[in-house]
Amino acid sequence: MTTATAPITATPVSAVPAPQINCLTVPKCKITLEKCAGGMKIVCKCDDELTCNMIQALCAQSAGCLCSVCCVQNGNCVCCCNLSMCKCVCETTADGCCITCTSGDADCCKMIQACCDQCCALVACGCTCCICFNGMPVCCC
Repeated sequence: MTTATAPITATPVSAVPAPQINCLTVPKCKITLEKCAGGMKIVCKCDDELTCNMIQALCAQSAGCLCSVCCVQNGNCVCCCNLSMCKCVCETTADGCCITCTSGDADCCKMIQACCDQCCALVACGCTCCICFNGMPVCCC
């Protein structure tokens, strides 16, 4: 018995363009990214009370949303790490907020920490770091 098979054809998929982030309209603060047990911490520290209150309000409104870290150069997104593999919790601090992104899965933890390493390297090379919730920028450094 013979069976005929249809040829397999690939459908081209267009790439989704990276978001354009205008850091001029986003609150500015000092952002530090650091690895922690189970993932990474993103700390946003503000110099003034108005910016601090704005960032804290934006983080509170974004509870449970997809968190991403975007690295921008000359207005173009160089790298965007969507932290969809973990749970991100945003806590207010005296001078901003702390976003802790963790996972109980060892492989997901490795991915989170790889995102942390990648973004730290890009910032060290001159990129601007921008924290987003559901694609909306919350703060930039």
